[in-house]
Amino acid sequence: MTDPQYPKFTRSPLTRKKLGDKVPKRGGIIAPPIAKAVLKVLGWKVVGDIPNVPKAVFLALPHTSNMDGLFAIPSILALDLDVKIMGKESLFKVPVLAPFLRWAGIIPIDRGKKGSVLQTSIERFKPEKPLLLGLSPEGTRAYTKEWKTGFYYIAAGAGVPIVPVAMDYKTKEVRFMQPVLPTGNMEIDIPKILEQYKGVVPKHPERLSQPLQDVNK
Repeated sequence: MTDPQYPKFTRSPLTRKKLGDKVPKRGGIIAPPIAKAVLKVLGWKVVGDIPNVPKAVFLALPHTSNMDGLFAIPSILALDLDVKIMGKESLFKVPVLAPFLRWAGIIPIDRGKKGSVLQTSIERFKPEKPLLLGLSPEGTRAYTKEWKTGFYYIAAGAGVPIVPVAMDYKTKEVRFMQPVLPTGNMEIDIPKILEQYKGVVPKHPERLSQPLQDVNK
């Protein structure tokens, strides 16, 4: 069942020209065509749709490899999306890498501090400014039995849609799928999200989180 206020998901090519006027953009001139060319060389494409809203939570799934970023970042830049993505604080300790990560919209997070990711995310949604926040509910590249549910509470509290984004290594697609507007009932909403990942193949299938394994049985 889909939310009627959003267009039904289709696997048609997604370009920055298709984005609505409310969707936060970086305003890049040089980066989008370069990123688009990089994706073409890599053999990947971006498909689907993004709702025309100023705020949303993007779910990046499945996340089983560091290589995911090799395709995710060019996809964001090609669309000229202004997305803030959570990244390990340790990555910013590499002097050459840190400036690029900040330019690309990566937010350093200390995952060792309990509740830091959730709290930082909630605080970023408080200002009356556009915000697209990218999160990985798996919280790790390794196998995990359960998802972290912070993404749901953030979206429900802010009243913003959750946009499932899949990285499918079988089809070589970064797929923006059907948005789900939280009702406050996770037992109803989470299955709507999970069902959309059926058939998605990650870089390392053996590391696929249990919720995604279950939906693919």
